[in-house]
Amino acid sequence: MGQRTNVGQSREANRGARYLPREHGATAMLLTPIVSVAILARAWNWSELATLVAAFAALAVKDPLVVLARQQFVWKQRRPETAIAARWLAGWMSLLIASGLLLMATWPFRALVAMGLGAGAFLALTILVNVKNWQRSTLFQIASAAALTSSSLATCLSATGAIAPWCWWFWLFTMMQATAGILVVHARLDARIALRGTVVGDDRFRRAALVTLGVIASAAVTAAVLKRGWIASALLLAVMGYGYDLVRQKDATELQLPLKRVGQQALTLSSVFSSLLILGFW
Repeated sequence: MGQRTNVGQSREANRGARYLPREHGATAMLLTPIVSVAILARAWNWSELATLVAAFAALAVKDPLVVLARQQFVWKQRRPETAIAARWLAGWMSLLIASGLLLMATWPFRALVAMGLGAGAFLALTILVNVKNWQRSTLFQIASAAALTSSSLATCLSATGAIAPWCWWFWLFTMMQATAGILVVHARLDARIALRGTVVGDDRFRRAALVTLGVIASAAVTAAVLKRGWIASALLLAVMGYGYDLVRQKDATELQLPLKRVGQQALTLSSVFSSLLILGFW
């Protein structure tokens, strides 16, 4: 009787499942560049809305696709969540296809093919990584940062019909900031593990974070020399913010800070960083 009750509860839970983007950091990494470049483009085109819908749908379609891939290649018995995932997949794919057709009317063919192939390849990689449970791979997360922040390029293409030179720099700086954030979080996780005393501390992510911050600092100095003060300020903010986090990681009390709070702080830093970049490229 108890087993039947559990099965019924499981089915009821799956019936109410919603396949929406759950990773707030990834969602912000995708949407913030879209909003920023839409402001910087200083022009409105209806295809910008199609870009927003396509980008969000491409992010959202991952979860139901992962469920279906696991049902096909991992799970031996059919699970109730598979049918729910299939319905959500149909909805998200409909939005993705519709927005893609709209973009075909405005984007240059080469750009459309390049963006489509890039998004498709990254989606396939994401599904493989999730099915294999490699989501914690740092290289994959950095590749994700590059892919998600490239939404800035797509927005510029929709707004102006081409990717402006300044937008390539915007993408580079945004990607650098996101990469530094990923490495700093990994350094924090390693420091928390080492704090337990069960394993020897590993500082490779800390070293990688410091190297990345050094590169960003060099870019900030270059921007300052070129009299791009706001851009230099944005880059220095990233260096100081993440550098301060690395310093705090030396404190055992600071390491007990909930990861949700750490994520909120990182999101605030990213938002201010983007705001300064907007002023810098205005």
